[in-house]
Amino acid sequence: MASPRLETYCCPNRDAATQLVMNFQPEVFCGVCIGSASISLLLTILQLLPKKGQSPRKMPKASSSSTILLLISICDILGGLGMIFRSSVWLGFPGFIANISVVNGTDVWPSTFCVGSAMWIQLLYSAGFWWLFCYAVDSYLVVRRSAGLSTIVLYHMMTWGLAVMLCVEGIALLYYPSLSSCENGLEHAIPHYITTYAPLLLVLVANPILFRRTVSAVASLLKGRQGIYTENERRLGTEIQMRFFKIMLVFVICWSSNIINETLLFYLEMQPDINEMPLKNIRSAALITWIIMGVLNPMQGFLFTLAFYGWTGWRVDLKWRKREIPWESMSSSTAGENAYPSPVNYQSNIHDSKKISTTDSQQTDEAISMLSEGNTSSDERLTRSSPIYQGW
Repeated sequence: MASPRLETYCCPNRDAATQLVMNFQPEVFCGVCIGSASISLLLTILQLLPKKGQSPRKMPKASSSSTILLLISICDILGGLGMIFRSSVWLGFPGFIANISVVNGTDVWPSTFCVGSAMWIQLLYSAGFWWLFCYAVDSYLVVRRSAGLSTIVLYHMMTWGLAVMLCVEGIALLYYPSLSSCENGLEHAIPHYITTYAPLLLVLVANPILFRRTVSAVASLLKGRQGIYTENERRLGTEIQMRFFKIMLVFVICWSSNIINETLLFYLEMQPDINEMPLKNIRSAALITWIIMGVLNPMQGFLFTLAFYGWTGWRVDLKWRKREIPWESMSSSTAGENAYPSPVNYQSNIHDSKKISTTDSQQTDEAISMLSEGNTSSDERLTRSSPIYQGW
């Protein structure tokens, strides 16, 4: 699981709340993390593999949105691998891990492993949060026809730059001036927790707003495409709204336990003695949410693939061939072909007007197709309602 408590545990003089959760059935907890991460890893890869009998969606070029979806899955896969590796070492070499608690120990490898594995997990899941935020931004920009494949460069700079900067800054503040003297006060821990949970809270607050604005813009596009708002258009808008709802539902399910657990542990840290009887229920709630985190955090990868494009089936096609990614979305043409030919005469003006209308309709259909990708019925209804299908 991904929690700033992993880095805090690397401090030999860790706080009592961190000691409480990390020492609660560590074998069981590591086994839960390995099992959940392994299941999610296998199912996520199964979702991404090509399937027999499925024809890939043919689009002119890859889009920034399809690339973002792939990068979110990659971050989840690599983060899950980090959890499996860390928990496996924890279970397989208990003597090696026990040296982390030695304040003046000469062996630096246990602390190096503790810090390195925790940073790996935290960095990748933080990057996944930033990519999810970029997906919400890109969805809105695509509908507004302000996005293209070139924007992926800006997303890369923002995502990896902010993820690395916040992770390094939080770790540096936590372990200052040295690993043996960290966690001497909340002034070390609080900045680390803020840098860890900032992207998570950003997704919880900003993504619903962006998704809501995108759905409103989609409704305007559907109404303006043919001047009417038929049952097909209404159903398409509903499916896009449900797609965004599923994404946020998965995110809330997988990470709400982290926020609850951190709130409980911070409350315990503020108490003179966390072992007092009146705090028994709070301690129990913290331990329960700690185990829940070990189950739900790694499952985000698989649940996100279900939210992105549904269950793809078990029949894997191992005959590799060049093909489009299954969730391939709108091409960068949404931002192109805006140059209009100069009018020559009355007949050419009529022809060019029809051509421009057709191009705008194609761009609208591609934008809607990107937002409803993975839904076959939506694609069929979109094709049938397209002006090109109707013989414009």
